[in-house]
Amino acid sequence: MIKIELPQPDLTIVKKNTEGDRSEAAIAREYGFIDYHKIARDKGGIYMYYDAQDELMFVGKARKLRMRVRKSFEDAASPIKLHRDDVYKIEVCYVEDPMEREIYETYIINTLKSKYNIDKAFFR
Repeated sequence: MIKIELPQPDLTIVKKNTEGDRSEAAIAREYGFIDYHKIARDKGGIYMYYDAQDELMFVGKARKLRMRVRKSFEDAASPIKLHRDDVYKIEVCYVEDPMEREIYETYIINTLKSKYNIDKAFFR
């Protein structure tokens, strides 16, 4: 039997109220995440989106995390495009090995029962 432990997040970003603040980028003002720039630019890993009730909404993996998280909030084809306003917290775990990213992503989706991951969900 293989034993996998959930990784601890390396970075957690929480939505903030940015009403009236025009000093941040448009994505930050629109969705309330003003600290997404703290995500390492050239590191790979997994990211998890949570709602205000701390329920896991979506898990993803990327070779370049900052670009992928940003694209989730801008792209018309994003799996969370209809639920972007519901995202309250983003957790990031840096995992450089692509095989480990794949394993962690699938494990987290099925252990924590992510709402909007449909491709890798074995619990439905």
